[in-house]
Amino acid sequence: MRGGSRDNEEMSLLEFSNEAMMRREAVAERLRQLADQLERHNDLEFDLEGIRYTVDVPDQIKLEVEFELDDDESSLEIEMTW
Repeated sequence: MRGGSRDNEEMSLLEFSNEAMMRREAVAERLRQLADQLERHNDLEFDLEGIRYTVDVPDQIKLEVEFELDDDESSLEIEMTW
């Protein structure tokens, strides 16, 4: 969770970020869990410092998928906004 103000940006009420090195199969399972939450429950759940947050997701959302290939590293970013 981040606080404070940033130049020309609105402050987020809550920001959750999680980065971990995982096996490919574990990443696929996490993506399936997120997809199941969206499809079955129309929301996403996150645990932050022992508190569970549920975020309602509308029927229409913007999906951005970005793939980048470099000499030393490749990346795939998936972003949903509403």
